[in-house]
Amino acid sequence: MFREPWEARAFAMVLVLHERGVFSWQEWASALAKQITAAQQSGDADLGDTYYRHWLDTLETLLGEKGASCATELARYQTAWDHAAERTPHGQAIELQPADFI
Repeated sequence: MFREPWEARAFAMVLVLHERGVFSWQEWASALAKQITAAQQSGDADLGDTYYRHWLDTLETLLGEKGASCATELARYQTAWDHAAERTPHGQAIELQPADFI
């Protein structure tokens, strides 16, 4: 079902946020369909290899629309994640540390 570990994590985040009431399934389904349609209109061949990229893009969009996060905060965490990944040996779990945010 998942080709990469990050895909499973993105899937799990959506489930948890839905369970916590951040968005309804109808909101999620509508936003994901809109994202996929826009990608197809922009040339995505829809071969299945970009599905979870759309999933993640949809999640980021909904978090912003709901006020649960913003682009600046998401970028801050992405940069911290990149720092943590660089220092983590292959095969080990990546863990964020305060220094990753500097």
